Amino acid sequence: MQAHQLTLSVPATPTAVTAARHQAVDAIAGWKAELDGEVVHTAELVISELVTNAVRHAGTGHVSMTVQLIATVLRIEVCDSSPVLPQLGLPDECSENGRGLFLVAALADQYGAEPTSMGKRCWAEIALPTSPDQKRAVSLPLQRS
Repeated sequence: MQAHQLTLSVPATPTAVTAARHQAVDAIAGWKAELDGEVVHTAELVISELVTNAVRHAGTGHVSMTVQLIATVLRIEVCDSSPVLPQLGLPDECSENGRGLFLVAALADQYGAEPTSMGKRCWAEIALPTSPDQKRAVSLPLQRS
C-alpha cells in the first residue's frame, strides 16, 4: 500500500483543534475508502486530545501535526514548543481536565512523547484491522482501586 501523509501547522488557539481534526479526518477518509469507520472515529478522538494538549501547553506560536497512513498503521504526531513531557495519570473525579493522555493511551495501540530541539513531539499509532471481522480492543492503562 502507498504511504499517505498530511502535515499542517495551526496557531496555538482553541479553534485550531477543530480545524486540525476536520482536515485530518477528511484526509484519512480519502486515503483508503475501505477504512473501518471505527478507526476513523478513534483517530478523530486521538487527534482532538493530542492537539488540545499541545494548544493548552504550547503558549504562543504554532502547533504542527503530521498524520501518516503506512501499510496497516495510522500514525499521528503533534509537536509544540513546550519542553515539558506529558505524564500519564488519572485525575480524581472532581477534576475538570487531565484525562487527555489517559484517553490517548486507551485508544491507541502505541503512544509516546519525546523531546525535540524546538519543544516536544507527542505521537500515537493506531493499527488498522487486518480483516473486516477484526474489531479494535480498547484497554484502559490505569484503574482505580
